[in-house]
Amino acid sequence: MSPAHRSEGEITAIGRATDLLKQFRESRGSLSAAALVRRTDLPKSTVYRMVADLVRVGLLERDGDDYRPGILLFEIGEAVPRQRDLRDAAKRHLATLHQATLENVGLALLDGFEVVHLEMFRGREGPRLPQHTGGRWPAHASASGKAVLAFSGDTVEVPAVLPRFTERTIVDHAELQVELDRVRRRGVAFDRQEAIAMIVGVAAPVFGPDGAVLAAVSMSGVAGRIDTSRMDAAVRTTALTISQDLADARSVVRPVLQARRDGR
Repeated sequence: MSPAHRSEGEITAIGRATDLLKQFRESRGSLSAAALVRRTDLPKSTVYRMVADLVRVGLLERDGDDYRPGILLFEIGEAVPRQRDLRDAAKRHLATLHQATLENVGLALLDGFEVVHLEMFRGREGPRLPQHTGGRWPAHASASGKAVLAFSGDTVEVPAVLPRFTERTIVDHAELQVELDRVRRRGVAFDRQEAIAMIVGVAAPVFGPDGAVLAAVSMSGVAGRIDTSRMDAAVRTTALTISQDLADARSVVRPVLQARRDGR
């Protein structure tokens, strides 16, 4: 049957190959062809044929009688956004900050002119806040958004109209630029009831090994109960620690890749 006439539910060769490769994500090690047959329920002949093809193109490589992800997969992984690695690197440090403060603690990255929350630990006032893991919020009315915007240069297009959420929301473009200049000097951004009345927050940027801003660590709570001027040091320390962990992980990955290229 030609591709043009495939039924909607039919799994293509690419789909079967993807299913095989996904098994290594869950195993975190080498797998035999027999194990791949059991895990995928694909016909034995199909698995053996496709594994051989994946080895030939570099997506898998032999590990004795078993198979492991090939160097090409690692090289592709190095070229794509490190959202999963970022979240993994941040989660333990976010949990520590949350346990120490009992406030809302999160990790967010910029997508267009919105922040997307990759992780959110709910504090005592969690139910009062709309932020949740996977949720979005306009960057100009967010401590996390301002923390990332301030270090993004001219790569982000600011909308012509900035929506207002409270009487304190910054909606003037010139005023926003002044605010972002302050963030760059301080290394930390504040939400002064700009998103939600009576809710304040503080955020600090997380940087990748190449120095580019990746995301922001934030903490928020009820105005009058949370002192953002005292909490900013803890938030900045958490963001710096995550940045350093990402840099350390990259410094380990590159020698491993080179060793595998050299056959060591």
